[in-house]
This record gives sequence, structure tokens and C-alpha cells, in this order.
Amino acid sequence: MKKIFYGALAALAMLAGGCATDEIVETRYLASDVHRVSLYAFDEEQKVMREVADTVRGVEVRAVVNRTQKVDKQTYVEVRVGRERVYARAEALVADARAVVAERQIFVRTPASIVTDTATSAIGGLADKGTALEVLDYDSIDSRTGAVNRYRVRQGSVEGYVFGKYTVFDREQAMLRYQPEKYDKIHSAVKNPFGGGEAIGCDFYPTEKVSFPDNQMPRSCYSLYLNISPAVIGNIERYIELAKRTRINTFVIDIKDNECPGYKAEAMRIYSPTNYARAGANKEKMYAHAVKRLHEEGFYVVGRITCFKDSYLVKDHPEVAITERATGQPFKHNKAYWPSAYDRKVWQFNVELAKEAVRKFGFNEINFDYVRFPDRMTKVEQLIDYHNRYGESKVQAIQRFVQYACDEIHAVGAYVSIDVFGEAANPGYTTAYGQYWPAISNVADVMCGMPYPDHFSNGYYGIKKPWNHPYEILNAWGARVRDRQSVTPSPAIVRTWVQAYNVMRHVDRNGIAYDAENVEKEIRGLFDADLTGGYITWLSSSNIEKYYQQEGAFVHDYYAEWASKQGR
Repeated sequence: MKKIFYGALAALAMLAGGCATDEIVETRYLASDVHRVSLYAFDEEQKVMREVADTVRGVEVRAVVNRTQKVDKQTYVEVRVGRERVYARAEALVADARAVVAERQIFVRTPASIVTDTATSAIGGLADKGTALEVLDYDSIDSRTGAVNRYRVRQGSVEGYVFGKYTVFDREQAMLRYQPEKYDKIHSAVKNPFGGGEAIGCDFYPTEKVSFPDNQMPRSCYSLYLNISPAVIGNIERYIELAKRTRINTFVIDIKDNECPGYKAEAMRIYSPTNYARAGANKEKMYAHAVKRLHEEGFYVVGRITCFKDSYLVKDHPEVAITERATGQPFKHNKAYWPSAYDRKVWQFNVELAKEAVRKFGFNEINFDYVRFPDRMTKVEQLIDYHNRYGESKVQAIQRFVQYACDEIHAVGAYVSIDVFGEAANPGYTTAYGQYWPAISNVADVMCGMPYPDHFSNGYYGIKKPWNHPYEILNAWGARVRDRQSVTPSPAIVRTWVQAYNVMRHVDRNGIAYDAENVEKEIRGLFDADLTGGYITWLSSSNIEKYYQQEGAFVHDYYAEWASKQGR
């Protein structure tokens, strides 16, 4: 449709009927059941209305309510848009600015959560692709596009909110897939040998990546990980001292790990009393001081939350757990109990914890770890119950959690990064635990792969003892990530966890130490594969002395060096 340009409308004043001294002019707002409203000029000679422009709904106009034209049983009212005179359909003019959204039914294009309470992110149901939703109200419209931010809708007995960006105005359009001639061919060829789900079942409509003017993410994040020990975050000045000697610009701080909650968060008190009870009694002040000092020194600060591995949450709410079919009891895997990634109450707890941390401490970003189902489950899959209420595949559930988390956390002004296994970069199949790289990258702000060299088996990518060849293994892995990113319509930034601990003895008693030289090799392997979003050190102890020994790896501006090589 033609966009409105006031200068181009100047010649329409004569067609619109000229001036009148007995005009009755009243304020009206342009309304429509789609995003834009058509404007017309009356052709006196042909006695027809010709569409001459359109504009977004919600625009305030001056309606000359006693100057109308009736054409083909349709009444048009003269309106003044700026200095120009045109016509609008009578039903497109409303006196109440809240009445500009006229649609009464919408259709779901991208499966989305129906949030029953926007204050607590509570989820009442799933709006699946093609579903018709009754429109009850809306929160706001975009003055640039006329699009609704969130609709208040009804689906059966469920009333709640769904983001307008996931909906369209007719069912046929809702059932379309994004560029199927390109992306369906790619994702339908992906195999599902381990039960993670069909890749084609995910949604690949592009996601507009957010940018917050008052929360600028570094172009490339050079990051140190800090655990919640008082010896670590309680000793923040030493880490700041090291960072200021180097190019470190980002810190990642634990908020909740499995059986290791940080401070006594209100979200823990409400949703998981055991996490609350086990959290540090005096940690809140410690967190507040640490984040405040980091911000004062100009660092970007990320809060890390472990999602779907949480024994304490299962203790409080065994009904959200993955359970044994034979006994109905929570299933223990890898020495921990796992809440089901299908369960929306688990989603809500982790997202509410994240939102609270952003509001309370000012975290710039939330990093979610264990965004997956348990691994190594193929032999027991038939013996357990995931409580899959909506009949989703694992890859669908994980993508939809990330979508929900991003929407809710973006609303409080923070970014979202998602940790994934290094294996997720492999082509040709979906993982058993539900991480399909292109589907997650399409939605998340940042992808944080975990390709620790000592996690690769001997001979992987044709590299003998890859843990002793950090550059080669990370560079080869990076090439695969680059390929996964290329089949993602709206790829996330890639910021990678790098091994900062020595090779584990059960892997190789004679493996190399990860000193400054070898950490640097990892990082250079990533940048040489064009993964320029940065790195995060994985050193579970966060030992300051070990970090100082690796200082030589942190002094380089890898992005500037990469850009120079690219001639940028």
C-alpha cells in the first residue's frame, strides 16, 4: 500500500471539496482491524473514491463530520491530516483513542504462551499454530506500525495475553511457514534418531533482535565467570583489578545453580522455599555490592541461572518433576532431580527469578544454563514420564521456553543468552535432549556453546586427543557453528564458553594444563572461525590465582585483530 506523504496530498484539497464556513470539526482517531488505514479522494467526475494514501491506525485527525460522501453504499467522512483534506471510511473514525484496534479475532502464526498475569509471567496455556483467538482488549500499539504489542485474548476457558508479533489476521496466513522453499527443505532433512523431535516442527519466522539504548551490550564480550562463594563475589575488587589490567569487559555471576542458590530471592520464597532456605543469609548485600562495583567500573554484568536441573524445586514441587512411570516418584539422573522442561510452572519460576535479579541488581543480561532435557536417556526413555501436557517435541518445548523467556525478560530491559552443548553444532540431527541450534539461535539474543576441548572424544573432527589441541578443536567446532547460523533466519550472537580448567584426569592423566597460552589458542580458534561475539571462561572454582596465571590470554582485543584481518 502507498504510504502517506503530506506533500503529495496537497493537490487533493480541491478534490476533497475545498473549504466551507459551516464545517463541524471534531477530533477522531483512525481505527482498523488491520495495522493501516486507507485514505481516499473523491473523484467528482467519475463519482468514485480513489485510494490515495494510507497511514497507521491510531493517528489523531480532525473530522469534518458534516461533510460526507456516500459511494457504493459506503459513507466517507472528510478528514484533515496535517494540512491536507482527504476522506476516510466512516467506520474508520472513532472518538475513543482506545477503540482504534477493531479486530475481534486473530490467528496464531508462531506458537506462543498465553500469559494470564503479565506481572508474574504466569502461563495459562499454549496458543498453537493456526489457533483462532478471540480478542478482548490490548495493551498498546506501535505508533510507527499500528501493530499491537500484546492482545488480551480468550482461548476456550483461558484468558490472557499473547504478543501481537506472533499473530496474523487470517487462518490461511497463519498456517504458512517462513520461506518454506528455502527453510523447509533444510530442516525437514534433519534426522531425529534420538527422540529429540523433528526440526521441521520448530518455528523459523525471524525474530527482531532487541537493543536497549540504556543497556548496550559490548560488541564482543570478554568475560570472566564468578561463582557465588563469598571468597569470590565477596572479593570483587581483586577480580576488578585483574580485569582492568586486561581487555575483560564482562562478568558472569551465578544466581542459581543446582543445589547452590545464591541470595534469598523473593521468587525463591514464593516458588521454591527450599532454594530460599538454602540461599546465603547475607548474600543479597554481597550481590548488590559486587554488581554495583562492576557497573561503576564500566563492566557488563550477566546473571547465570540453571533452569531444568533443580533438585530443590523438585523437593518443593514433585508434581513438576520428570518421574518414574512405575512408581510415580521423581526420577534421579546424574545425581540430581530434574524438573520437566515441558512444565510451564518451572518456566515461570526461572523467568521470575531472572526478572527479579534484573530489577534488584541491574543485571544487563540473564544467562540460562541447563536449558534442556536430561542427556543420556535413550535407554530409559520408556520408563519415565516427562508430563508432556501439550504434546510437544523436546526441540519445540526448548525453543518455546526461550521465546517466552526472551519476551518476558526483554520487558524489563535485559538480554537473554542460552547455554547449549557443543554437540548442538553438529549437522544432520536433533539432539536427544532437545537443543536444536538453529531453532534456539533464531529466538535468543546470544548463543553460548560449551565446546570444552576435554569433552570431545579422541579423534573428533579427525583430531587426536583434541583436548591437547585447543586451537584446532575450537576452530573446527566454530566452522560447524557458522554453518548452523547460516540456516537460521535471525541468528543470535555467538559468545562461547572456553575451558579455563586443566584437562580432567579421567580424560587424560597426561593432558595439558590450560594456562594463558592454551586459553588464548581456544579463543583464537573461535575468532578465526568468525565467531566474534566473545568468550566466557569456565572455571567452576573461579580461582583468582588461576585467572591471574591466565592473564596473558585476556590482554588481547581479539575482535580488533579479527576486524583488521578482514580489512574492516
